[in-house]
Amino acid sequence: MRVIPALTWTLAGAHTEPLDGRLLALLDAIAAAGSLAAAVAHCGISYRAGWGLLRDYERKLGASLVHLEPGRGASLAPPGALLVERHRAASERLARTLTGLAFDIGPRPARNDRPSPVALRIVASHDLALAALADAPPAATGLALELSFMGSLTALGEFAAARVGVAGFHVPIGRRDAALLAPFLRWLRPRRDRLIRVVDRDQGLMLAPGNPAQVKHFKDVAAKGLRFVNRQRGSGTRLLIEQMLADANIEPAALAGYAREEFTHPAVAATVASGGADAGFGLRAAAAEYRLAFVPLVRERYFLAVRARDIETPAIARLIDALRGPAFGAIVRRLPGYRSTATGSVAGLDALRACS
Repeated sequence: MRVIPALTWTLAGAHTEPLDGRLLALLDAIAAAGSLAAAVAHCGISYRAGWGLLRDYERKLGASLVHLEPGRGASLAPPGALLVERHRAASERLARTLTGLAFDIGPRPARNDRPSPVALRIVASHDLALAALADAPPAATGLALELSFMGSLTALGEFAAARVGVAGFHVPIGRRDAALLAPFLRWLRPRRDRLIRVVDRDQGLMLAPGNPAQVKHFKDVAAKGLRFVNRQRGSGTRLLIEQMLADANIEPAALAGYAREEFTHPAVAATVASGGADAGFGLRAAAAEYRLAFVPLVRERYFLAVRARDIETPAIARLIDALRGPAFGAIVRRLPGYRSTATGSVAGLDALRACS
């Protein structure tokens, strides 16, 4: 086992306290990505944990570390930028000073004869199970996944333009409305493309614990003047929200805060949990993580679009194996409202039409 020196910081005061190393890593990732959602994914922690970590240290330090702007991402406040700057400078100085002091203890690690992980880039609508798969050790999946979250239609646009080989998106099940599928089918071609089934999942209204306003549908959100937090335009969830409002004859302007947008399900849940909004729409699993009330309104199916010619390539073959494997099954079982029926199966575009 290799032993190396490392830099730690402490909070000096009445009680000396080591600074949580995750804080500096999170601040550094926010500076690089400009998004809390992307930063927590990079650091391998949940959105709730990252949000709580920032809140706790802002309280301890008595200063804001990050500016969070709904719909616009995140940036470092001056105290957060100073922490990152000083940590980088000290780390560089430590590396120069302690060069050569690392040493080994015990037997050398056994040689790993497993094949090297295959790199694969996926652009996709936000999904908790897919994010967990990307965070899994590459040695366990055989894949080094580069996962970028964006709206379903944006992801499919990138796929159609051949800028990426895999795109994730989701559609509602059982709505019996072909018009709902049209925006997705615009980017797909029956002969060119195939669909890999990932999960089925529940979406609905996320509300304060106990649902004190007794909300049952969007009509209640509008009628009771509850503050709503929306998803960004171009996302599959936003399309679903718009269709459900149209079905209920509700004008978007009737929802207070309809123009306020967030880019992930955990970000919507965090906004409601913090009191920044009274209602949001998203995944049951995200509501459960933040201990929110949840009113299920629709079940949907998540797919990955790939080129038919790529199905037999090593990267896609390993992706399918990973989706069918026990590790992904365990991930899905931990997420409330998720099901892994036919996960990893490959079909044509008829599988998409079968959802309506």
